[in-house]
Parts: sequence; structure tokens; C-alpha cells
Amino acid sequence: MDPAICDHPDLLHCSLGPGLAVFHGDPDRPGPRYPADAIYNACGTGSYFIHKLKCTDPQLLDFAKSAGLTLIDVPQGYTRCSCLPVDANSIITADQGILRSCRRAGLQALEAGPGFVRLPGYPYGFLGGAAGRVGDAVLFHGNLSAHPDGIRIRAFIEARGLQCVDFADFPLTDIGSIIEEQELP
Repeated sequence: MDPAICDHPDLLHCSLGPGLAVFHGDPDRPGPRYPADAIYNACGTGSYFIHKLKCTDPQLLDFAKSAGLTLIDVPQGYTRCSCLPVDANSIITADQGILRSCRRAGLQALEAGPGFVRLPGYPYGFLGGAAGRVGDAVLFHGNLSAHPDGIRIRAFIEARGLQCVDFADFPLTDIGSIIEEQELP
């Protein structure tokens, strides 16, 4: 994989959503280039499984089906990078294809402008890759207020009874998503 992203957790793990398991992929399985490097980069909300299904690892797809998640096929393989799951029925994304597919499936989807997220080695990163839900908070790796849609993003999250936590000392940076490890019963 590209050295700039080879350590990103969302390329090797997939959270199906709060309270559900995290699927740990085979570290030898992702290929060096897209779409083979995106086989685990799906977005789980707890109710929905969002990914470019033809590139999803078959074991992950079976795992999502067995968890009873509704599958949403989108044109973007780097789905988790491009999509921030907020709660079971809400996401934030700048990707138009994800936005259309999710809204068609009944999800509440906030469109946030692209860019304004650092990803060393690339022109820009993705909001989903700079954030993640942990408990009753959505954490942002960097300063959410510096994003032109920061106020709207914060309001969307807080309207769902969740807190926003960010770090004003540095710019939003794509680190491959924040994925909360879930304990299995």
C-alpha cells in the first residue's frame, strides 16, 4: 500500500457501529492499489453497512449481513474515509455518490464541503478519516472550527444528543478514522 496511508486503521478494520463488533481484516489481504486496498474501508452505522459492495471483502460482507445491517451500495470504495457515521441513521460526507445513495436509503445525511483536512502526501484528506464516534462523542483529530462547515457539522452532531470533541491546536488531519474498539460479550 501507499506509505502515506498504509498505517490507517480504516484500511484494516471496520466498525459496524456503536455497540457492534469491529471486524479485523487480514493484514496481508488488502492489495497495494485501489480498489484492492479498500476492501475493509466500509462505513457501519449500527443499522446500515455502506460500501462499494463489489469491492468489499466477502468475509466482511457476510459479517455485516449476519449482524442484520441494511446494505447500501455506493460508488466510492474509500467509503469510511469519505463518510463519518454519526448515529444509526445519520452520516456526514462530502461525496455526492455516497450522499445520494444514503439519502435514497432513508439515512439523514449532512453534506459537508470537501477538503480542509490534511493528509500528508496528498492534496487533501477526508473528514471521515479525521474523525470517529467514541461512546457519546464524535472525536475530531484537529480543529473542527477551522472547517468552513464546522458550525453546521457541530450542530448536526449535537442535535443527535452527542458531544463534539476536537483539538484547536492543530488542523484537521486524516489519520485513517477513529475506530472505537468494541468488547464482545
